[in-house]
Amino acid sequence: MAARLYRLLLFCAAPLVRLRLVWRARREPAYGERQEERFGVVPSDVPVGPIWFHAVSAGETIGIAPLVHTVGDRAPELPLLVTTMTPTGSAQVRERLGDRVAHCYAPYDFAAAVERFYARVQPRLLILMETELWPNLLAAAKRRRVPVALVNARLSERSARGYGRFPSLTQPMLDALTLVCCQYPAHGERFCALGLGPERLQVTGNLKFDQTLPNDTAARCEQLTQQLALGPRWLWIAASTHEGEDEPMLDAHRALLAVDDQAVLLLVPRHPVRCDAVLALARARSLEAVPLSQARREGIGKAKVVIGDSMGELLLLYALAKLAFVGGSLIEHGGHNPIEPALAGTPMVMGPSRFNFAEVCALFEGAGALVSVADGSALAAVLKAAHDEPARFVAHAAVAREVVAAQRGVNERLLAALTPLIEPPSD
Repeated sequence: MAARLYRLLLFCAAPLVRLRLVWRARREPAYGERQEERFGVVPSDVPVGPIWFHAVSAGETIGIAPLVHTVGDRAPELPLLVTTMTPTGSAQVRERLGDRVAHCYAPYDFAAAVERFYARVQPRLLILMETELWPNLLAAAKRRRVPVALVNARLSERSARGYGRFPSLTQPMLDALTLVCCQYPAHGERFCALGLGPERLQVTGNLKFDQTLPNDTAARCEQLTQQLALGPRWLWIAASTHEGEDEPMLDAHRALLAVDDQAVLLLVPRHPVRCDAVLALARARSLEAVPLSQARREGIGKAKVVIGDSMGELLLLYALAKLAFVGGSLIEHGGHNPIEPALAGTPMVMGPSRFNFAEVCALFEGAGALVSVADGSALAAVLKAAHDEPARFVAHAAVAREVVAAQRGVNERLLAALTPLIEPPSD
């Protein structure tokens, strides 16, 4: 029943998808480019028979990049393809993987688009990042006998309940998976409870711990400090915020300004299209605010708030800050990746909603490297403490880096798990 309903919904949605792309391109012009790729029309420079990696957006692309390099080193004779769903993911492919891989957008899960893509590309192996499961994409892989590995897989209790409501959709997707490499045992248990055979499951850890800072990070931080004319001003960052989080960030910053009237908040919405709305929120609180792109050209000046209006440089912005609030955690969204500020050496704060990174947050919190706040008032108190007692918070950041170092090695474990699929035994 659910499978039939899924096909019906896709059929009904088909006329609206292109309209949505046109509408979205009005705010984000990159969505108006290369639209045919989303319907299975593959560029001529994409090779036939690649190992195919699929990530959704910038975060997943950054996370999978080390594995792409590792697999490429292991099998240098095989072509590599990386697909994404967003322009920010596409930009990260080019920045982090360059000419080593081919790239295009993945097809939407319309049966005809998926079949067109498979017929043209003929992948030898599909490696999916995290929980990117689509019924038609996986059904086509199974029909064509393409092995599928789900790496860095995670499945929260909430997501598992959702998949469990539609077993006629979920079970065929699980049956199409050759290998599932989970971040933590609890995730694997949820996959198995939904119907994944335990012989196809391995627990390999969180691949994002294997990220590294670009070698030029310190130089880029210095350059950005000069562009902003930041000088000695105390700057903190609220990163990847969602609607409902910007107001408490701004209110906490107003409280900090009572202590240091030169302090700067770098507020980076999860979606840059919200920049104007967040600017309006700041100005409604009598806080002078400018977009980051303008501050880069003209300096911060008298502004007390800078609004991030770009994508793909969050690690750099974390490294610039004295303290980081990780967004998506003060509302019921599950939180964003705390490994990034830890990697950048920035003390970090999160709200109570962390189900997207529950195990990671537990590691940091257990080591004393993550400060928790329940609301904007609590955040204001933490900001004042971090401003007045910097050594204590720098020590938190050092411990967080030790946690990251202790969790490394996921790349090698994933390569060992994938090698039988990359190099199947000869007949």
